[in-house]
Amino acid sequence: MDPPPLHVVFLPFMAQGHMIPITDMARLFARRGVKSTIITTPLNAPLFSGKIRRDAQLGLPIETHIIEFPCVEAGLPEGCENVSAIRSPDLMIPFFKAMAVFQRPVEDLLRNWRPDCIVADVVFTWATETAGRLCIPRLFFNGTGAFVVSVLHALKLHEACNGLESDSEPFLVPGLPHEIRLIKTQLPPFVKGDQSDSGIREAMEESEVNCFGTVLNSFHELEPGYAEYYRKVMGRKAWLIGPLSLGNKDGTEEKAERGDVVTSIDEQECLRWLDAREPNSVLYICFGSTSYISDAQPCEIAGALESFEELSFIWVVRKGELLPEGFEERTKGLVIRGWAPQVLILDHGAIGGFVTHCGWNSTLEAVAAGVPMVTWPLQAEQFLNEKLVTDVLKIGVGVGAQEWSRGERKIVVGREDIARAMTRVMVGEEAEELRGRARKLQEMAVRANEEGGSSNSDLKSLLEELKSLRDKKL
Repeated sequence: MDPPPLHVVFLPFMAQGHMIPITDMARLFARRGVKSTIITTPLNAPLFSGKIRRDAQLGLPIETHIIEFPCVEAGLPEGCENVSAIRSPDLMIPFFKAMAVFQRPVEDLLRNWRPDCIVADVVFTWATETAGRLCIPRLFFNGTGAFVVSVLHALKLHEACNGLESDSEPFLVPGLPHEIRLIKTQLPPFVKGDQSDSGIREAMEESEVNCFGTVLNSFHELEPGYAEYYRKVMGRKAWLIGPLSLGNKDGTEEKAERGDVVTSIDEQECLRWLDAREPNSVLYICFGSTSYISDAQPCEIAGALESFEELSFIWVVRKGELLPEGFEERTKGLVIRGWAPQVLILDHGAIGGFVTHCGWNSTLEAVAAGVPMVTWPLQAEQFLNEKLVTDVLKIGVGVGAQEWSRGERKIVVGREDIARAMTRVMVGEEAEELRGRARKLQEMAVRANEEGGSSNSDLKSLLEELKSLRDKKL
């Protein structure tokens, strides 16, 4: 009699940047015959339930399990079940702390189901202890690559921020495979000594150190020195199984649905617009689902775009962001208000560059599509991702952003600096060199996920290890 299939439970943090890759991961596992169960809440389930339902109808062993989110009990406004519903930066830490309310209901489910593994997001700091009590391996997921984790580790280990005379003084991060220079204003508050969320940070670190291992949405060829740093210097067990976005390869509907119930533009309309453009001629502009630019910034971006005689662009604009009067009529662009089918857009041959906030999902999606980037980090780990793109991989050009902030911004990046970076990525010999390096990385990403590739092999190795652990219990 054959042993039953592995059962893996997935617990994503309630933010698009985390739910998207974990959903992709669950579907990847299901395609390998693993029974995959995603735990989420009522208002988050519709963001990916269509794909899960379609996979299940095709016979894949995947399902969603919904549990309630007692928002008010957790000190949040009613209906605040996703980071996108947070209207004030002051609510971010309370939202992180609210993840504690899921410990008891998730533990009850794990005790009842007895799965072979749980993949839990970084914010569920209790997951390692809970899984340990039930003798279930916990895999850690933090939504970034090995480079960011390695840089943060080196910053802490070598106390690299200490003794700097000014916040704008560039300093070298010691002990890394490449020469990485930063300034303090580009770093998250906790790196600079802010203790306001120290309890959460310490709990996250302890949870990672004591867990069974880490799954990374990356691939070895993208950051080989940092994958080794993570495993050998930091002593972590890790499997690189990305880019997970490459799992959305079954046509327009798959790519268009990724990340939201519906996009803000019909995918066929978007494709028709792109089909009418020359290869590599369109600049795509998007700052992600949770990063904000200042109220004055759209005018500077518009000014930069209007400085070009001939430049087609797609610009994803947040609700409430105001563009200059007559801008859309004067330019050769497509403005999308709300959610855009990003993977669908980036994969189109007309796209020649991507103005991005350097969120890890966006960065990897650009790599997987072979698109060079204009880098414009805003918060979280984005300034570190920028260093990987511009200084290590050399597939991007920065606009010169230097201000880390979750809320109001004091610095507005001028249109001249924006236009300069756009030009370097879209026009001339340097642009061709950037594009050539980006295309080589794209080829590596695809090969990594094919039979015998690094990500494919890491996934096989992980599943075999989980089966071996399960079989020892039987």
